[in-house]
Amino acid sequence: MQARLTATDLACMRGDRLLFRGLSLALGSGDVLHVTGENGTGKTSLLRILAGLLSPYAGEVSHDGAIGMLDERPALDPDQPLGIALRFWQQVDGCSDPEAALAAMELDALLDVPVRYLSTGQRKRAAMARLLCQNAPIWLLDEPLSGLDDRSQARIGETVSAHAAAGGIVVLASHQPIAVERLSVFALAEYVA
Repeated sequence: MQARLTATDLACMRGDRLLFRGLSLALGSGDVLHVTGENGTGKTSLLRILAGLLSPYAGEVSHDGAIGMLDERPALDPDQPLGIALRFWQQVDGCSDPEAALAAMELDALLDVPVRYLSTGQRKRAAMARLLCQNAPIWLLDEPLSGLDDRSQARIGETVSAHAAAGGIVVLASHQPIAVERLSVFALAEYVA
C-alpha cells in the first residue's frame, strides 16, 4: 500500500479566531503522527482540514490514497442492531473481510445489540471496525482512545501499528498516550497563532 499526505503552510480560522498558522507536514507510507495540544487549539479542525471536510484559511493539502476518518460520530444507525448497521457500511465500502474487522475489535458478542445501547467504548470499537473495512490507506483518528478500557486501548494501538507496518499512514489527535511503533509527536502548540 503506497500513500502520501502533505500539508503546506496551513492556517485555520474558526469564527474570528486564528487557531494555528504556518503548519506543514509531509507523511509517507508507514508514518504515524500523534497530534498533541490543549483543548481548543485546533486538533480536530486540523484532521477535518486533512480529510477535506473543512477548508483551510490558508495553505493546501494533497494526498495519494483514500482517506478514512474516525471521530466522535460513528455514523452507525442508532436504531439498528450493530451487525446490521455495520453490514450497511461493509456493503457500501466493499469490505473484503468483515469478519476480520469484527474479530479485531472484539464485537462478535454485540452484533444483536442496538447501536444506541452500546457504551462509548463499544461504539468507538465499532467505528474502528468500520474504518478497517474502508480499505483506506490514510487514517485520521480523532481521540481514538476516548472511552476505551486498557485492553481496548492496547488493541487500537496494535491495529494502528499493523496499518502503518502495511504501508498506511495514520494521523491521530489524542490527549492520551498510545503505544504505537514508529510514532512521531507533533505539538500543535508550536503553530498556535
